[in-house]
Amino acid sequence: MTNPLLSTAALPDFAAIRPEHVQPAITELLAAAKTALDEAVKPETPADYDTLSRILDTATERLGTAWHAVGHLNAVADTPALREAYNAMLPAVTEFYTAMGANEALFAKYKAVMAAQGGSLSAPRRQLLKHAIRDFVLSGAELQGAARERYAAIQERSAELQQQFSEHVLDATDGWSHFATAQELAGVPQDVLDATRQDDGRHKLTLHFPVYLPVMQYAENRALRETLYRAYVTRASEHGKPEWDNTAAMREIVALRQEEARLLGYANFADVSLTPKMASGPAEVTAFLRDLARRARPFAEKDLAELREFAGGAPLEAWDVSYWSEKLKEARYAFSDQTVKQYFTAPSVVAGLFSIIERLFDVSIHEAGASVWHDTVKFYELRRDGRLVAQFYLDLYARPGKRPGAWMDEVRSRWLRPTGEHQTPVALLTCNFASPVGDKPALLTHDDVITLFHEFGHGLHHMLTQVDDLGVSGISGVEWDAVELPSQFMENFCWEWEVLQQLSGHVDGGAPLPRDLFDKMTAAKNFQSGLMTLRQIEFALFDMRLHGEPGTEAEVQRLLDDVRAEVAVLIPPAFNRFQHSFSHIFAGGYAAGYYSYKWAELLSADAWSAFEEEGVFNPETGRRFLREVLEQGGARDAIDNFKAFRGREPTIDALLRHQGMTE
Repeated sequence: MTNPLLSTAALPDFAAIRPEHVQPAITELLAAAKTALDEAVKPETPADYDTLSRILDTATERLGTAWHAVGHLNAVADTPALREAYNAMLPAVTEFYTAMGANEALFAKYKAVMAAQGGSLSAPRRQLLKHAIRDFVLSGAELQGAARERYAAIQERSAELQQQFSEHVLDATDGWSHFATAQELAGVPQDVLDATRQDDGRHKLTLHFPVYLPVMQYAENRALRETLYRAYVTRASEHGKPEWDNTAAMREIVALRQEEARLLGYANFADVSLTPKMASGPAEVTAFLRDLARRARPFAEKDLAELREFAGGAPLEAWDVSYWSEKLKEARYAFSDQTVKQYFTAPSVVAGLFSIIERLFDVSIHEAGASVWHDTVKFYELRRDGRLVAQFYLDLYARPGKRPGAWMDEVRSRWLRPTGEHQTPVALLTCNFASPVGDKPALLTHDDVITLFHEFGHGLHHMLTQVDDLGVSGISGVEWDAVELPSQFMENFCWEWEVLQQLSGHVDGGAPLPRDLFDKMTAAKNFQSGLMTLRQIEFALFDMRLHGEPGTEAEVQRLLDDVRAEVAVLIPPAFNRFQHSFSHIFAGGYAAGYYSYKWAELLSADAWSAFEEEGVFNPETGRRFLREVLEQGGARDAIDNFKAFRGREPTIDALLRHQGMTE
């Protein structure tokens, strides 16, 4: 039987991939990639862009596609056997990419190509070469002897630790449950009760967000809220099972990053991380965050004072904040998230989203057939004038064995292959919404709707690119602190009346969202925005200081406490171990980059203001955003994309206005 990971078909056969396929397939593809690397660096191989792409990109792209498929399954359909197979090959894959990134001969080839052809190459190819030469330096290509060996060892160990960190969070999330009676769940929405009810009549509560959040928001039982809160904020820490404790992994990850920075000649890892980003350095980022914190603090203090007053002297511990906040929002704006949720069924929201994309970017979206990893996963095609533009998988619902959170990943990127064949981009769009119960469709909160639009923005960036060169097509090569621009831009549609009319349809009867409810939602849009802004800044400043100051790996908790003392107005309890499940920076690529959410939010708010000025569905504005941002991918610097779209440098004004933080 053919190994599905070795197939050259346009799409992976996800349903057929088994743990026993991983080792032989990845071993074979690694061998082919090593052979291609050896050929590429031979003295007799011409220092020519097309030649190097034909030899090297063809082999490494095939390896990358197969490894991405395994990694994706490991994230969304985790089993002990698949995890073992993935982890068994992770060191070899890491070793290959580390060695290729530090290969002196290949580095010399790329520099020779730039010298010989730089003036005649297309702009995307010049950008790609510029990035490649920079990345060779950051990947240790200029290191020698023991330093080179140590760098390679750091990469291998770091990959192992990051995978371990992610597994511990998943296991700690999946491994906790609490059984409660219906009486103990007074106030909790009916759909959550239905989804958690067991055969014996009790309800199984978990730490998955579709259960955890509504319990924290609505459960009248304060002791129950405290139980869930303690479990959630101590996941993968010393307060839980020792085998899931991320304390040691977290410290070692940071220590290895700082050692890597010193090997490369940088003062700290934050300097390394920011080298390929828009921000000029840690000082600029820190100044940006502290300035935003200063602007947000009066609004956060007002938010907290209003919450305390509304609670009327009732205790306001960490496990009470969501509960009283929801009560305050209901009292002030006369609606609840649960009321809104009845109008957003998953099928209606998805159909409405697709309609908006079709209208704005001149494409059509059609469901199609493909091999999938779970029977709830859907597969779609984007077409323009009947021509296939892109494809994507949509995996909406939470389940055991699926990593928490929401993300976009890629199966393949757009590429004009050396054979002359155009490769269609394929995206993976993953969320963790509450599943349908019985014969009712799944209900989404408005926050869920925003999350779906956010991830689809990433997907559009990947799928609508018109760049033909791997490395700068789609999101590849886009500065990390600008890559959130299209995703956060898309969130704005979720606050437009015309849009919500398309998205909504009551679960009982199909009536669209009433105007008076929309007006209440809009009035409540910036509810507690000061508190939420400071929370994001807390995470971002912690991340930047953790990777920008020496010795922080030994005092992670103290550093986080210091940041909270500086920034937060709501200080979590001492047992809170948020950092132990902060996968974004310890396992998800956001190290010294978490600030990018706020940085890109500034860009997206300013970009959206063009649509506010010119019309949300103004076809020319939509075409300009498509042409200057989405289609460009990483072929042009992000600031140049922004200026080409907006006609000027970005400003903070729109961000503050959108978040209601103006006097």
